Amino acid sequence: MMLSAALPAVAAPLTFEKDVRPILKAHCFHCHGEEGEMKGGLDVRLARFILKGGKSGPAVVAGKAAESHLLELVKEGDMPKGKAKLSNKDIGVLESWIAEGAKTARPEPEKLGPEHAFTDEERAWWSLQPVRNVKPPVKRAVLGIDAFVAAKHAEKGLSFSPEADPVTFIRRATLDLLGLPPTPEEVDAFVAAYIKNPTASIESLIDRLLASPHYGERWGRHWLDVAGYADSEGFGEKDLERKWAWKYRDYVISALNKDKPFDQFVREQLAGDEMIPKPFNNESAQSIEQLTATGFLRMSPNGTGELSDDATKNANIADTVKMVGTSLYGLTIGCAQCHDHRYDPISQADYYRLRAVFEPAFDVKGWRNPANRLVSLLTPPKAAEAAKIEAEAKKLDAARLAKTEEFITEVLAKEVAKAPEKDQAALTAAYRTEVKKRTAEQTKLLKAWPRVNQLSAGSLYLYDPMYKTTHAATLKKMTEEAAAVRATKPLQEFLHAFVELPKTPETVPATFIFNRGQHDQPKEKVGPSDLTVLAAHRKVELAEKDARLPTTGRRLALANALTDGKHPLVARVMVNRVWMHHMGKGIVASAGDFGQLGSKPTHPELLDWLASEFMRSGWSLKQLHRQIMTSRTYRQASTRDATRDSVDPDNTLLSRMNVRRLEAETLRDTLLAVSGKLNPKVGGAPVPIMFNEEGQVVIGVDTTDTAGRPSGKVVPLNGEEFRRSIYVQVRRSRPLEMFSTFDAPVMEPSCDTRNVTTVSPQSLLLMNSSTMRVHAQHFAQRVQKEGGKEVADEVRLAWKLVHGRAASESDVQQSVEFVQAQTEFYKAHPTPIEAELGAPSKTPADPGFLGLTAFCHALMSSNALLYVD
Repeated sequence: MMLSAALPAVAAPLTFEKDVRPILKAHCFHCHGEEGEMKGGLDVRLARFILKGGKSGPAVVAGKAAESHLLELVKEGDMPKGKAKLSNKDIGVLESWIAEGAKTARPEPEKLGPEHAFTDEERAWWSLQPVRNVKPPVKRAVLGIDAFVAAKHAEKGLSFSPEADPVTFIRRATLDLLGLPPTPEEVDAFVAAYIKNPTASIESLIDRLLASPHYGERWGRHWLDVAGYADSEGFGEKDLERKWAWKYRDYVISALNKDKPFDQFVREQLAGDEMIPKPFNNESAQSIEQLTATGFLRMSPNGTGELSDDATKNANIADTVKMVGTSLYGLTIGCAQCHDHRYDPISQADYYRLRAVFEPAFDVKGWRNPANRLVSLLTPPKAAEAAKIEAEAKKLDAARLAKTEEFITEVLAKEVAKAPEKDQAALTAAYRTEVKKRTAEQTKLLKAWPRVNQLSAGSLYLYDPMYKTTHAATLKKMTEEAAAVRATKPLQEFLHAFVELPKTPETVPATFIFNRGQHDQPKEKVGPSDLTVLAAHRKVELAEKDARLPTTGRRLALANALTDGKHPLVARVMVNRVWMHHMGKGIVASAGDFGQLGSKPTHPELLDWLASEFMRSGWSLKQLHRQIMTSRTYRQASTRDATRDSVDPDNTLLSRMNVRRLEAETLRDTLLAVSGKLNPKVGGAPVPIMFNEEGQVVIGVDTTDTAGRPSGKVVPLNGEEFRRSIYVQVRRSRPLEMFSTFDAPVMEPSCDTRNVTTVSPQSLLLMNSSTMRVHAQHFAQRVQKEGGKEVADEVRLAWKLVHGRAASESDVQQSVEFVQAQTEFYKAHPTPIEAELGAPSKTPADPGFLGLTAFCHALMSSNALLYVD
């Protein structure tokens, strides 16, 4: 027994299905077997086809790698033709497989039909299996999440790091749940409670944070990433605005604050319009909420407001299917649009079956552009009231037009009188004739009398010196009266919604597989379905038409299937995302790709346990937060040591907490909070953005003229510029300068995982941008007001606001010396403050204020503010 235990394990023989087919599928099927394509007469989809070969004879000789033509071609890089050479690893697998006899795992079929689209090995991929009902390992006093993590530790001789100190913990938890730093008062209160009872204080802290309206803003931003949220259509240079997309943003924030069960959250976004009674009652708050949720399916780029061709329409549909794939399935389903997925068991037909779920609401032949998809929220009583008010305003318009006509008639008579008497009647008739109905003679006559030809309501002042002081005052007053009446009309708002029009079985648009993804090359028709690879465990076909609904009901059927508690992907994908945002890395690092090219889970049992618990707890995200954040795993310090770094350099085993940089929006929100300028207003229309004179995108009302030239006008925002970043307008073509520099999401069409880079422009922005100088000035104003009379007191407050903890006396002394040195510098070099604070740009500021501002700027640019932990 001891001898056999000491022997190395014998490697299992390579098989075509498990080891070779994935390589050939990724690189060779496209030209050798797929869709009847047989270049060189060679089909590589089965081992026996390869052994048989094509026009050049056998491609492989079993047991004789040196005599195998296929191996020679891939080694030389001649195949795959026109593509990158196979990796040495893949070539090695092919060579070993041939040398071992080119074996298969099982007898191959006589011929390949649809039932052979995937191998048993592909169907067995971990993320496509039902979620397992796993029990945590039995560990002394270690429960739940920690039991799974501790078991992995034990395999490598690791253990948990010490717990984070209370100041570190409250900052971590507050930034995680609210995206804002804790106030000094909150820190002091938590530390005092923690000393008495660590467990109770942590639980109380988490409950308080989850009850905050800022929770929905923080976690809403995470969901808006994967939904591809934008306030513009994301197409062409115009990048037209979506003026009502913010209603969906506010729905997401509200739903998370209410802890709407995630399964309901998904159903409403996929099929809210099919859940509400018909006809739509815009007086029902529930119906409005469910319809607003469908904005999820309107977030992908849509150019049909500018171009109405089929290519643009199909691009919008393709982006939506892609977004649904990464956000809910955690799979790159969009890669199967043109051909079978090269790595995952998703056929091209599967892609179009999923498209068929959404096809009836998109309806290419009956396409509605973005403006025609807006749903009015004006209720019937309000609409009647608006119509009544509009009728009154039109009466005033009519009176103004009559008065204008009176003035025009008066001036016309004077001008025509200047013409020869024989031409006066003809000239009057020519002027009164509609332009497109004028004869050539009339046009000629008017050109001969330009003062008659050019007479209009807008040019009256040119004809009568008294017009400006008499008539023009009269007409302006009448215009203002009509505008004042219209201002009393009920506000008309719209929803940027996704609504399927009623369908009969005969009017449901068909879905076809497109040859190589080309919309103008339809092939066979397909019906709606979930991924067919899941058919071994569950029903995947969906009804063509639900007879109980006026619509097809396809999206509602899919939504119910995805959230039935037995789907293998949705719960796994979501708990992994929550884990990623808390821990810095997902259990599956590739949050939007649970397929072959994605990462495998580091703790697969933990992932399934969390998914099961998530569904068992009623799909409550807030309960999931509590579960993660009260764990010993989350409460660890992030301090590194040589032992852990040598055993687990990437911290995949979670023996410490990961240090994380603030995301772009959280960085800006933190700067606003620390400086005391944060506007806590929740919801509403987005804060506008514009290009400044340097061509950078900044917050402000765009006042450029129609030619794109700066007008120089500044429109006051009345505090809106200090609102949270989630409320700043999202234009795909115009990311805010700070956001783009600090890795804001790139919506193509959505973002499942943000990049985290460390590049020099980030430091340059923090040190040199006018935006940062303004933040620093606001911060200095706050500490001057709240800190006390002495510089040391101001320094102590500034330090605590940024670090969360009191500064040491050594730090205070060095900081005071820095402020004093900067003050002396500004005494010698008089400098104005930034114009945004309202002072003339040429007026030198108080040197003491500028010295304190320099210190505040340094704190705001420090890693203590930029990083969590």
